[in-house]
Amino acid sequence: MEWSSSISESRLSLVLIFCQIITALDVPLDPKLLEELPQPPTITQQSPKDYIVDPRENIVIQCEAKGKPPPSFSWTRNGTHFDIDKDVRVRMKPHSGTLIINIINDENGGKAETYEGVYQCTARNELGAAISNNIVIRSSRSPLWTKEKLVPKTVVEGQYAILPCRPPIGLPPPIIFWMDNSFQKLPQNNRVSQSLNGDLYFSNVKPEDSRDDYICYARFNHTQTIQQKQPISLKVEPDRLSPERRPTLLLPTGSTSSKTELRGNTLLLECIAEGLPTPLIRWIKEGGELPANRTFLDNFHKTLKIIDISEADSGKYKCIASNLLGSAHHVITVTVKAAPYWIREPTNLVLSPGESGSLICRANGKPKPSISWLSNGVPIAIAPEDPSRNVDGDTVIFTDVQERSSAVYQCNASNEYGYLLANAFVNVLAEPPRILTPHNELYQVIANKPALLDCAFFGSPVPEIEWFKGVKGSILQGNQYVFHKNGTLEIPVAQKDSAGTYTCVARNKLGKVQNEVQLEIKEPTMIIKQPEYKVVQRTGQVSFECTIKHDATLVPTVTWLKDGAELPNDERFIVGKHNLTIMNVTDKDGGAYTCIANTTLDSVSASAVLTVVAPPTAPPVVYDRPDPPFDLELTDHQERTVQLTWIPGNDNNSPITKFVIEYEDAMREPGIWNYLTEISGILTTVQLKLSPYVNYSFRVIAVNDIGNSQPSEASEQYFTKAAKPDDNPTGVQGIGSEPDNLVIMWEPLKHFQFNGPGLQYKVSWRQKDGDDDWTSVTVANVSKYIVSGTPTFAPYEIKVQALNDLGPAPEPTTTIGHSGEDLPMVAPGNLKVQVVNSTLAKVQWDPVLLKYVRGHLQGYKIYYMKVESLSGRINQHVEKKALSFPGNKTHGMLPGLEPYSTYKLNVRVVNGKGEGPATPDETFKTPEGVPSAPSFLKITNPNLDSLTLEWGPPSHPNGVVVGYILKFQPINNTHELGRLEEISIPANETSLILSNLNYSTRYKFYFYAQTSVGAGSQITEEAVTIMDEGKMVPPVYPGIKNVTAAAAETYANISWEYEGPVHENIYVEYGVAGSKEDLKKENVNGSRNFFMLKGLTPGTSYKVRVGAEGLSGFRSSDAVFETGPAKASRQVDIATQGWFIGLMCAVALLILILLIVCFIRRNKGGKYPVKEKEDAHGDPEIQPMKEDDGTLGEYSDADDHKPLKKGSRTPSDRTVKKEDSDDSLVDYGEGVNGQFNEDGSFIGQYSGKKEKEPAEGNESSEAPSPVNAMNSFV
Repeated sequence: MEWSSSISESRLSLVLIFCQIITALDVPLDPKLLEELPQPPTITQQSPKDYIVDPRENIVIQCEAKGKPPPSFSWTRNGTHFDIDKDVRVRMKPHSGTLIINIINDENGGKAETYEGVYQCTARNELGAAISNNIVIRSSRSPLWTKEKLVPKTVVEGQYAILPCRPPIGLPPPIIFWMDNSFQKLPQNNRVSQSLNGDLYFSNVKPEDSRDDYICYARFNHTQTIQQKQPISLKVEPDRLSPERRPTLLLPTGSTSSKTELRGNTLLLECIAEGLPTPLIRWIKEGGELPANRTFLDNFHKTLKIIDISEADSGKYKCIASNLLGSAHHVITVTVKAAPYWIREPTNLVLSPGESGSLICRANGKPKPSISWLSNGVPIAIAPEDPSRNVDGDTVIFTDVQERSSAVYQCNASNEYGYLLANAFVNVLAEPPRILTPHNELYQVIANKPALLDCAFFGSPVPEIEWFKGVKGSILQGNQYVFHKNGTLEIPVAQKDSAGTYTCVARNKLGKVQNEVQLEIKEPTMIIKQPEYKVVQRTGQVSFECTIKHDATLVPTVTWLKDGAELPNDERFIVGKHNLTIMNVTDKDGGAYTCIANTTLDSVSASAVLTVVAPPTAPPVVYDRPDPPFDLELTDHQERTVQLTWIPGNDNNSPITKFVIEYEDAMREPGIWNYLTEISGILTTVQLKLSPYVNYSFRVIAVNDIGNSQPSEASEQYFTKAAKPDDNPTGVQGIGSEPDNLVIMWEPLKHFQFNGPGLQYKVSWRQKDGDDDWTSVTVANVSKYIVSGTPTFAPYEIKVQALNDLGPAPEPTTTIGHSGEDLPMVAPGNLKVQVVNSTLAKVQWDPVLLKYVRGHLQGYKIYYMKVESLSGRINQHVEKKALSFPGNKTHGMLPGLEPYSTYKLNVRVVNGKGEGPATPDETFKTPEGVPSAPSFLKITNPNLDSLTLEWGPPSHPNGVVVGYILKFQPINNTHELGRLEEISIPANETSLILSNLNYSTRYKFYFYAQTSVGAGSQITEEAVTIMDEGKMVPPVYPGIKNVTAAAAETYANISWEYEGPVHENIYVEYGVAGSKEDLKKENVNGSRNFFMLKGLTPGTSYKVRVGAEGLSGFRSSDAVFETGPAKASRQVDIATQGWFIGLMCAVALLILILLIVCFIRRNKGGKYPVKEKEDAHGDPEIQPMKEDDGTLGEYSDADDHKPLKKGSRTPSDRTVKKEDSDDSLVDYGEGVNGQFNEDGSFIGQYSGKKEKEPAEGNESSEAPSPVNAMNSFV
């Protein structure tokens, strides 16, 4: 949706309108009241703006709203009305606007890609319409690796190496990690690490780095799949004399670079260096500090991460790589932009007829966002006129509203980085007064306490509230009452005569209503006999009294606490009506006892301390805090020192460990004592360092293990002489706020740095590299000074010196600053465009001279837009795009262009103030490319020997379509593919009748469109010719056979073969062989053909069988296996026994003979030659992932679900799906519950199946998989 600009009106009229604005009405949150009042729609729940959906699940686009009457809902898709009644796959939830798009249902299911687009929900009732955000629906994608020929890499020892990953671009982007052929994580450290783009960097290689199984994996979390790159081989040639060398930065290249990031995002900066010895990386920010609580160093300090960045994080960041031979550095200039964010979001407005109000919408961003308004989803410029409405930028003002003025307004704040959309309604209500407080409500308060009498009300216009006492009493007035805006009457000090009946009256022009409430005054609760301090000997008895007086109508409760907590659960504590008695007192009973008297209106308490002492014996040793020092004396008075002496107080049997000296500045902060220093407890004299111009007093505190003493008496005062300042201000800087000024700023001195009266600052400046003398001005009580009339963006030398009545501080250091920037004056010259290919163009320009930049050169910005499509397609939405480039660049690449289109562009130079003028527009055309897949392929009218094919042209032809290619081949009952046929079709055809087909045969079709450049993506479909009535094809019955078990000591891996239609409710039954107990049953997750039984008894025979629920008699035959014996304390090494060695040799010979026989029979009994069969196999890397079992599907269509065949194997690309059971292949990284050995290796059982593609599919070089030949891991 395009947002129109705001309409501005005269400022004078706005001032008059604002003078008439009345406070908006508050609607009480009373559910019954809200149900009765009409209310425009309000969106309460919606899907996120950028919504990536799982292609294997139904799409749910949320839109919930409330209103009175209940709103109705409608949707737009890609800017046009979305008629859900015409699409059987789309339905809307009852009483809701939430859309549910059926993807997974076999009959009506569709493909998620078909429903990609921009959706917007509208909730409407008779009072207005609220709209949702633009919800962009995109289907998650996990593409396969681009085919490439990998050459083994050879590197001399000590040199650096880079192993490229180049993962496929998915949605969302994948997580990259490196492992070896055994699924072990490759160790990383300062020398070997992975970059943010996934490449593996070696700062220097060692002989142990040589291996041929460096494998890069890409994990797509949204679809829960892992794709694997072909293994990379690295060979390190030894060189004992490899010379050491200083660091060189491998990433990023050059000495400087730039990066733009959005406010609130995480900033990631990366530096990777090579060198010998291995360099170490450190980071600094030029002219500032790295934020302490938001900065993290990852990847062995090679990655700087700053979370939740803001505009203050802009600047230059330097990474420094160093070793013993030197260092190298790189400076990254970071610019922080900001998508719009709210300063003040508009809120709902409830008015009565004739009242006034306003909606205010304020947002900020970088660049500053533009504000536009809509009314009921329509741009306000073309919305129906409302004489009570006036728009002024970010404010909509309403004057003298009427009931027809009710509407929902939308504020849109947008810039190039995003947008904000807020709905706020204006609800004009005319309602007579209502009082919501219950009738005859009783209020009880304690005498002399405040009384609050409620009168919750509602009405429109806002009712006036009056209070009366008694039936015929006069209106309440005077200082003894407080009248709150919400109708509450407050009596600050309620007396006995305040009791009685109070009447609340609410009236507006539509009516009047009243309500009575009752007020009772109660006597306060008091403790008339409080518990007293007690001292009791051990084993004695003690009693605390607590007698209370209370109002006769209130029921008090008395509670006793010990040291603020409940009394111990001990029968020695006896609680009476007015006392607490403790029998047989122990030392633990000592402490503070509190009596608390509570009523429903007040609470009082009183406490007393119980001290438990031993029976009279020798006087105990008392340990206590020391007594305060005394007799403080000042001697040896110097200008900046004085000697303080004192006499320690009694240490009370705990030695004094230290003395703390504090001072008071009687002139500036009288009565405030500040820490000065501390010394050892064995000293009683200290030489104190002082500052000039301070009126000092001192005191001393003694400290021992028990605690601190009371402070000593203050010493006599000592006023130090004034002196010139010792320090100058810090943080001096010069920047311009306007093109013709220079703002000089500094950090002012602290009070103790003044050193004397009359502190001032001497600010001096002169233009750098000029002949001008210093210009100076003296100021006081400020921390900045503005120099006006300066030339634009000129360098200045700046210094700020402190001085007081006694003279100046030492000469300050000089700082370089710049006056204000202005917009650049000229555009870049000599603009040229070179078209590289159908989607990429190179742009070149001449740099702008610095004198015309008039500011800090930020870079260049290319604005480009598509003008037209040369294929004749209508360009529905022209989007202007921009790319930024660093200031040191004079060329840039424009990626992502559309083939066979006309574009125009211009270039601007950018400084800190903004953008300069644009170059004249340059127009260029992109050549043709390959088309997208045909928009649809339907197969209709199946006959005995023919099928009718219908198709639609590609949605993106990317050129002139010159024809179509149709390939098809039959599929037999064992899911094997027959010979591939190919037909060329003219471009103007949209249907074809395919004849001479076999009856009752399934065919698979592959359909492509072609331009002059070549063929595009394919679309596939399957169909079956009808059956010959004279020849019935026997049905395929399901079956489970070849159940095998690989047993260990306490567990066994069970595998089987399944034939028949897809069935996912498989289970395994097992029990002890020969036992009469019922078999135990374990459900198998999904349609896998393996399962692990755990918790078995060692050395026991078990029987097992496999079945499927819902199919009578659908079970395998029983299989019997025996678990291994329990491990004994002493074992014989079976590998050294002669009989075992002989048995293994016999088994190996037998297996070899069986393999030879199988090989000979396979060659003789095949339905077509081996070469032809191999050619029929497509590229395993383009096969889709099955939904549940992690194996490859039978055909290229990812929706097909076929059973596994005997002899299947895991594909070479090791595409792995996550399973729910413990014995599944485990994803690397977080988010997956898997099982690993202690060394990190996988435990599990895997089985897979190759997909068959057209015979013309490209061959791929497969890497050996460590799981191909395994049935289980033991």
